[in-house]
Amino acid sequence: MMRDGYVVAWQGREYDASPDGDNVRIYHTDPVDGFDEVRPGRYVRVLTPEEYDELIYVRTTCTWRGAPFIVLAEADSWLRVEYAGGRSPIARQLGLEEFDFGVYQGWAPLHEVSDLSEQRI
Repeated sequence: MMRDGYVVAWQGREYDASPDGDNVRIYHTDPVDGFDEVRPGRYVRVLTPEEYDELIYVRTTCTWRGAPFIVLAEADSWLRVEYAGGRSPIARQLGLEEFDFGVYQGWAPLHEVSDLSEQRI
């Protein structure tokens, strides 16, 4: 599983999370006590800082064609990656598209990627 976003530890389990001021919203895909349905297959619960154990940012990183990347998404056997090397000429040599000013992204075949790991920030 490729993760890029906030995660909160609550009652011995990690949940996808969204900070909301001092509170944090956590999500579940099934109906669970204490969670409210916001749309089919999406349930939310708001926690106060006293209720959760830890709020962290999780990011998946990898190396592709010798350069460092952040993994944004996965589709079939491809990864959507964002160049993390900070050098525009190299990003262009790698054939990446400029998604925003100085932000280069592309699709990498999973079999070409190495050093796939999850970073907890």
